[in-house]
Amino acid sequence: MANTKEIKDRIHSIEDTMKITNAMYMISSSKMKRAKKELAATMPYFFRIRGELTRILRHVPDVKHPLFDLRGDIPKEQRKVGIIVITGDKGLAGAYNHNVLKKAEEMMEQPGIYKLFVLGIVGRMYFSKKDVDVDDDPNFLYTVQKPTLHQARVIAERILDDFQKGDLDEIQVIYSELENAVTVETKTEQLLPLKKSSFDASKLPPDLYHEEISMKPSPQEVLSYVLPNYITGMIYGILVESYTSENNSRMMAMESSTNNAKDMLKDLEIEFNRARQAAITQEITEVIGGARAQKRK
Repeated sequence: MANTKEIKDRIHSIEDTMKITNAMYMISSSKMKRAKKELAATMPYFFRIRGELTRILRHVPDVKHPLFDLRGDIPKEQRKVGIIVITGDKGLAGAYNHNVLKKAEEMMEQPGIYKLFVLGIVGRMYFSKKDVDVDDDPNFLYTVQKPTLHQARVIAERILDDFQKGDLDEIQVIYSELENAVTVETKTEQLLPLKKSSFDASKLPPDLYHEEISMKPSPQEVLSYVLPNYITGMIYGILVESYTSENNSRMMAMESSTNNAKDMLKDLEIEFNRARQAAITQEITEVIGGARAQKRK
């Protein structure tokens, strides 16, 4: 059994660690609430854009645009696929980063020529040690902390340019979505090419107003203006969703660590009381033994 001094040192160490985990829990909670507020303030605009795209395709379903080009004539083995992988900038978030990296590796096992666009320091450090094609453009090395519309717009411009030039035939994004307060799900979504079937009117808010539309100078020109904004909105929503999921995962991990620390403190307090009681009993025994020895003299 450890002596009382060793047990006290362990108790103080665990209490200091618990202060850190509590602080990280509060910080992550604040960041998550702020991100949700910003997303709620901006997403109605992009819902409106999606609604307009749905109406355009309902009126002119056969309209052609390069961003709707599925390039079905390219075999799977020769398709150039870009994957935007969104990880965190740091750990201590449970399985958040691991699940995203695992999903990316599983996708790259499928037929195709892959190129990674990695957001987040954890993902960049991980794939830098792997034999994979990772985009090293310094303009694309973004942090995932505090996502902004400007950041989403620059990313959208880059991938749109690569897709339209033919450098990429398909663009997927791997991110995390907060299902509820305790569940974070890793998801894959195709950004490009866009699928007309995905613009379903039933997915729009029921109170969205519908009226007759007139597209000038042409539906193609209207789409050329609206679609990039729609892609920017999708990317921004995904960035904020991942940021929210990361902070929620960190909250859960820190809460679990704090609870484990409390359990350890309870066990150590019991052990400390036993050690102290044993020391007191030992001292009493030594005093009694000394008194008996004196009487024998």
